[in-house]
Amino acid sequence: TGSGALILGREGGDIYINSVTFGEIEDLNIKDANNMGAAMAPAAAGTLLNFFKDTKTKPGDYDIIFTGDLGYVGTNLLYELLEREGVDIRCRHSDCGTLIFDREKQDVHAGGSGCGCSASMMCGHFFKRIQAGELKRVLYCATGALMSPTVVQQGGSIPGIAHCVEISSEAGG
Repeated sequence: TGSGALILGREGGDIYINSVTFGEIEDLNIKDANNMGAAMAPAAAGTLLNFFKDTKTKPGDYDIIFTGDLGYVGTNLLYELLEREGVDIRCRHSDCGTLIFDREKQDVHAGGSGCGCSASMMCGHFFKRIQAGELKRVLYCATGALMSPTVVQQGGSIPGIAHCVEISSEAGG
C-alpha cells in the first residue's frame, strides 16, 4: 500500500496547476475485478482526448504524461484507444502502476493497482523531478475504478473515471 498528499495554495511554492479536465464515467461492461486497467483505460483515453481538445495541446507539448494505475494491460488498451483517434502518447507516457514495481524482479504480472500507486509516484518520484526542474510540464491523468464488490459478485460491470491535471514548474505552463 502506498499513499501521498499535497497541499495546494494560491501563493508560495514553485509548482503550478495550470489546467484541469474532469473526466466522465465510462463503462465498457468490464466485469472482471482482476482487470481494473481495462475498466479504467477507456475513461483515461476519453479524458486525455478532451484535455488535448480543450487546451489545444498535443502529447509532444509535455515532458511526460503519466496515468495512475492502468498497469501493463490497461496501458496497452489506452494506447490502442488513443491511436484509433489519431493520438500517440507512447513516447511521452508512463504509468504509475508499471513504475512502482520491478516486473523482472517481482511477481506483479500486470503491475500495480490502486490509488496508492498514483499518489506515491506523484508525491515522491515525479514531484521531486518537477521541483528539480527536470520536468517542466507534466500531464497527470489520475485513474479510478468505481468498483463495488457486491455489484461485481452479482455480475455487474466496473465503470472507470479519470481526471487530468497539468502541473508545471512555471505559472501558465
